[in-house]
Amino acid sequence: MKQIPTPGQNGGDAAIDPFWMPFKPHVLVPGPVAQTITSSQWTGDTRIAPRTIHKIRLEKNAVLALLELKPQAPGRPLVLLMHGMGGCSESAYIRRIASKLGQEGYGVFMMNHRGSGPGMGLCDRLFNGGSSGDLEAVLQFIADRYPDSPLLAIGFSLSGNILLKFLGEGREPIPQLHATFAVNPPVDLKAASRAISHGPFARTFNRYYLGLMYNQLDALRECFPNAFAPAKRARSIWEFDELYTAPAAGYATVEDYYDTCSSRQFLGQIRIPTTILCSQDDPFIPPSVFEGIESATHVRFVNPKAGGHMGYIARKCTPFGNRRWMDYVCVEWVRAHTPKTER
Repeated sequence: MKQIPTPGQNGGDAAIDPFWMPFKPHVLVPGPVAQTITSSQWTGDTRIAPRTIHKIRLEKNAVLALLELKPQAPGRPLVLLMHGMGGCSESAYIRRIASKLGQEGYGVFMMNHRGSGPGMGLCDRLFNGGSSGDLEAVLQFIADRYPDSPLLAIGFSLSGNILLKFLGEGREPIPQLHATFAVNPPVDLKAASRAISHGPFARTFNRYYLGLMYNQLDALRECFPNAFAPAKRARSIWEFDELYTAPAAGYATVEDYYDTCSSRQFLGQIRIPTTILCSQDDPFIPPSVFEGIESATHVRFVNPKAGGHMGYIARKCTPFGNRRWMDYVCVEWVRAHTPKTER
C-alpha cells in the first residue's frame, strides 16, 4: 500500500494534490473524541440546491432513494457520495460536500442505503457493511443514465468499507468508474465494532449511533410489520450486529458477518486508482488494522496523525474559508481527477 509523499516530492504537482495542505487539529479541538463529536454536532452550512430523487428497486421489498444534483456542464465527472452508519443523504457532511461540488458544475449523486433518509420504510431490512451488491446497482444506474461521463465515488465510514469490498471482490467492472475515495473506512469490522462498543466514551457513541439506527428500524417495522426485528434492544453496536445485522442479512453469526464483509482482505485485488484516508487516532479504527496488508498497487494510503473519525476540524481555515479539512480534501480529490481541460 503506497504512502503519500510530501507535496512537491518526486516531481509531484502540489497544486492538484488534494493533500497538499496537511491536517493540523484546531487548538480547541485537540483530541480524537473531541474531533469526532464536534464535527458531528457542529453541522456548518448545509444549504443545498433542489435535487431530483430517483428510486431504485433492488428486490420486491427493497427500494433505494438516490438524490441527484444534475451536472451543469457536459464532460464534468459525476460524483457518488455515500453516507456512514446511521446517516443518509441529509447528513451534514454529505450536503456540504455535495453543495460545493454542485456549485462547481459537477453532477452529484447522494446514495441512501437500505432504510436510510428518504428511503426509510422502503426496505424490509437495513443495510450493513457488506452491501456491495446494492452499491453495484446504484453505480450501474448512474452509468446507464450518463454513459459518456466519468464517474467518481466517495464512501464515508461504513460506506468506505462497502466501496473497498465492492472494488476488490471480483465483480464485473463498471467502465465509467475512474477512481474512488474511502474516508475513515472500518476495513476490519470486528476491530471497529469492538472499539466503538467498548472503547473510550463507548456509552456516548453507542447511544448516539443506536438512536439513529433504531429510528430506521422503527420506520422499517411500521411499513413491514413482518420484517425481522430483534427480541430485545441492543446496548452496543456489537450487540446490535449480533441481534439484528447478522441474522437479518443471513450471516450465521456476528463473527461470520464481520469476517466475510471486512474489506481488508480485498484491498490487494483493487484495480482502479483508490485513496484511503484514515487518521491514526480514529477512536473506532485501530491503526493496526492497516498493518501487514498485502501490497495494493492501486491504493494510496493517507494517515494523518490526528483527525478522529471524520472529524478533521483544522487549525487554519481552508481555501473555502472554514476549518472543514475533510470537505476541502474531498472537493480537491475530485478536482484532481477531473481532466485538465475541464477544471
